[in-house]
Amino acid sequence: MSDTAKTVTVRQVASPLRRKSDQRATLVGLGLNRIGRTKVLPDNGSTRGMIKKVAHLVTVVEEA
Repeated sequence: MSDTAKTVTVRQVASPLRRKSDQRATLVGLGLNRIGRTKVLPDNGSTRGMIKKVAHLVTVVEEA
């Protein structure tokens, strides 16, 4: 990634247990699978859509 590429840091704050399989799969797609895990991801429409789908399970820590 270049220096001008925007990123977003996402932290998982809730468990995927008792959630629909597509929500669990979205967490795996984001690179999250345990509470407390943090991932730096590119800030684009695809990532934002995934974050929105599991917004009740994750929090956006910072946007650079």
